[in-house]
Amino acid sequence: MSINQLILRNLKKNLKNYYLYVFALIFSVALYFAFVTLQYDPSTNEAKSSIKGAASLRAASVLLVAIVTVFLVYANNIFIKRRSQEVGLFQLIGMTKDRIFRILTAENFILYFGSLLFGIFIGFSVSRLITMVLYKIIGVDTVATLHFSTNALIQTLIVFGAIYLLIMLTNYLFIKRQSILSLFRVSSSTEETVKRLSFFEMIIGILGIILIVIGYYVSSKLFGGDFTTMTELFLAMIFILGSVIIGTYLFYKGSVRFLFSLVRKKKDGYLNINEVLSLSSIMFRMKSNALLLTIITTVSALAIGLLSLSYISYYSAEKTAHNQVAADFSITNSQDADRFKAALKAKNIGYREKKIDVIQVEANIKNISENKLDGVKFDPTVMTISVVSDKDFNHINVKPNETVFTGYHDMMQKFMPLKDSGTIEFKGQSEGISLDYQGLKKDFIVSWYFTNGGLPVAIVDETLFERLVKEQNPSIQKESSVYFGFTIKDEDKIKAANDRFHELGFHNNQAHDSLLDMSTMQKQNMGLIMFIVAFLGLAFLVTSGCILYFKQMDESEDEKPNYTILRKLGFTQGDLIKGIQAKQLFNFGIPLVVGLLHSYFAVQSGWFLFGAELWTPMIMVMILYTGLYSIFGFLSVLYYRKVIKAAL
Repeated sequence: MSINQLILRNLKKNLKNYYLYVFALIFSVALYFAFVTLQYDPSTNEAKSSIKGAASLRAASVLLVAIVTVFLVYANNIFIKRRSQEVGLFQLIGMTKDRIFRILTAENFILYFGSLLFGIFIGFSVSRLITMVLYKIIGVDTVATLHFSTNALIQTLIVFGAIYLLIMLTNYLFIKRQSILSLFRVSSSTEETVKRLSFFEMIIGILGIILIVIGYYVSSKLFGGDFTTMTELFLAMIFILGSVIIGTYLFYKGSVRFLFSLVRKKKDGYLNINEVLSLSSIMFRMKSNALLLTIITTVSALAIGLLSLSYISYYSAEKTAHNQVAADFSITNSQDADRFKAALKAKNIGYREKKIDVIQVEANIKNISENKLDGVKFDPTVMTISVVSDKDFNHINVKPNETVFTGYHDMMQKFMPLKDSGTIEFKGQSEGISLDYQGLKKDFIVSWYFTNGGLPVAIVDETLFERLVKEQNPSIQKESSVYFGFTIKDEDKIKAANDRFHELGFHNNQAHDSLLDMSTMQKQNMGLIMFIVAFLGLAFLVTSGCILYFKQMDESEDEKPNYTILRKLGFTQGDLIKGIQAKQLFNFGIPLVVGLLHSYFAVQSGWFLFGAELWTPMIMVMILYTGLYSIFGFLSVLYYRKVIKAAL
């Protein structure tokens, strides 16, 4: 048999074990090529200029290369160890290590670059679809075209060529360092499965759970006022990160085995076939994979958390914009308001107008404020807030000695919360005016222009408002003191009204705002981030799922003699499959559940900094991630089914 025939036969024989590796490689190449194509596609110039996305796409491509490199090197190490006996046999029949390396290199070259070329073709085919998805997310009105970039092709070939050389280097070092005897022992060396649970392992298991719980607890208190300086806040974040990551490692190192040992002890060691195939196997194998599972869990939590936060911001864009505009259009100049009304009437666009007089007043809210972050420059005794009259609101009526606050942003409320009651003082020209504070309402009644950076607006009695107008301090008043809010009656005509708003040049005026423009800008700012995080998260999900799948392939081959014995004892294929299903539920479910918990507490601690909606975006992301992740568990069960079927 010639060397070429040997290479082709080995490639054909091992291809059935490489199919998921080939899929992941094709997927990674296609995703990378599509990303790079976006950078060189002329049709994306508008998107790049409007949201400065070129740098973000380049950064994403670098991160994608890092993820793919780690995955390919790790997967190659698994496969080369599985073929260690084959390499040993080659040496026994007289082949030199250099010739064996050349054979493996030729096999890898065919497999790798065949997948690479196919991946580039797939990436080119879907590049227009990916561009369309990006434009849809960020709201850019541009036609996506199918564009082939020579620069993208060259860059992809260089990057994955370098990864191939790195893989070949690891193979060369592996073959050079191993003796013939050690090659026959590599695939048969497994972790010890008989050793009893030691006291030290019990301590590690309990400590791992405690560290994770402490990290969760501190994260829930992160912005609750327990940390009063920026230094304390930063140190708390570092502590949470370290506690959760170390706790996760110890959890896999000892907690899983400790918890399952309690289950076994409760059953007095009498386990059924399902428990033997699931609990017993996981107890001893998860310990040796602790570092790998910690990395997968941490990065999964990071991907889910970042995607959840970006989607929260994107999902909350309209509500966040409404908090800043308070109507479809906000204008703070009577002449401009008249021009806008005339433009709307000329196009037969119906509207409702809301006019509110606004003044700026120095206030002392020390008695009702709780400044919980000393690092934030905030003096509650000298602050300027906007004041309006209750006559402009039918649903609000306050007494002459009372005031109600409204429109305080959630982020400000976290850092500088207000009490439910107390007294405040408005500083007039002659003397201070003391008022009873009646609480805070959620409604945003004027535009961001009047809120002085997100501070609440005070509503007072009409007579008091007139007095404050007479005693107002001219030095602190804004250029405009009137808010005009326009709400379009027919939602289908908002786009036409927004066009009139732009034609009048109001979109370039910081004192005038459009709800549609504000929402679009928010979606553009976060849309690209969400797009990039989603695809990087998808790349990591596929690669990490494949790694866990490859580990299960190894375990199934190691446990094949056990399945043969069980089949000879009379257990059916169905009996064994039930135990394997339970095993895969733990193998894939434990890292998934821990990662979801990590991401939940991370998002829960600071989601309000990104938007106004939490549960819907976060749950949608978690369900999607869980569904895609579960596919690899299902594939593992199918592979075990083949192994069990061949065991007898």
